[in-house]
Amino acid sequence: MPRKIKWTDSEDVGILLHEQKPDIDPLTVRFTDLREWVVALPDFGDDPHASNEAKLEAIQMAWLEEFKAARDED
Repeated sequence: MPRKIKWTDSEDVGILLHEQKPDIDPLTVRFTDLREWVVALPDFGDDPHASNEAKLEAIQMAWLEEFKAARDED
């Protein structure tokens, strides 16, 4: 059984979000939408209400790294 993703797994979450939404610049996403997208990930297994600004920002920055890396490849 695959490991469930938690709020603190920012790099894993960032990769998954980039795979699902490769054309979205993470800096344009509101934290309310980001939270909903994280909770909707198939492998998400943490308390949906345990997010906070710091955790969401860490996820956003990890996603941004994936977004920038993909742009650099083009």
